Amino acid sequence: MVLPKVRGPVRLADRVAELLTDEIRSGRLAVGGKLPTEVELVKQLGVSRTVVREAVSRLRNAGLVEPRQGLGVFVMAPRTEPLDLSMEALETRAKVLQIVEVRRAIEAEAAALAAARVTADDVARIREALVAIDSAVAEGRDGVDEDLAFHRCIAEATHNPVLVATLGYLGEVMRGGIRVTRANEARRDDFIQQVRREHHAIAEAIESGDSSAAAAAARMHMRRAAERLQDAGENFWNEAAGLDGGLSNSL
Repeated sequence: MVLPKVRGPVRLADRVAELLTDEIRSGRLAVGGKLPTEVELVKQLGVSRTVVREAVSRLRNAGLVEPRQGLGVFVMAPRTEPLDLSMEALETRAKVLQIVEVRRAIEAEAAALAAARVTADDVARIREALVAIDSAVAEGRDGVDEDLAFHRCIAEATHNPVLVATLGYLGEVMRGGIRVTRANEARRDDFIQQVRREHHAIAEAIESGDSSAAAAAARMHMRRAAERLQDAGENFWNEAAGLDGGLSNSL
């Protein structure tokens, strides 16, 4: 199989993921077959290894491929049609706010369950995640991975593997939304401090075992995130549409 070179100014990973998805859905990459190696994809598509890895990660999160240790990446049998969560630049604002709405529903319930089931080890991991976010902010990093890790720790504290897997499936969409919300919050120190207080309120309610308070704190965090986004001007949203990694399909 010979694939065309991918060219374009931005979001090459999106284009590579789309191209490979088309190859899979058309049957040109058959179920059970192996994807070309990373080196082969880099050569054929004319993109970097980083782009290829991100594209393959999106296919994996969509359930289209499966890495097998030492063997390669294999095409999976199709499951239910993946959600269409692609993001066009003109829709960035609406889509990010929609992601916040979804997160409010999921994370409020996750926080409530975590409060009812949390262990001492869970509490330690949640606290460590909060420290990691503070460190990222202090070092001038975006804190996206650390923010995701915090919410993943809460999901894991529910001891519900289906919930954890669901958040994993939505991982790249969550990452895209968090990247934009954190970029917005980094504009102002008062926003940074608000987010810190909100995270700590969620953690404290979970640690105390108060499910109602934990759910309320998680909902408040998402509601205020939406309010902070609404405060952003057009210049921010124009920049947000081009943030590295985008808001395309794929905790």
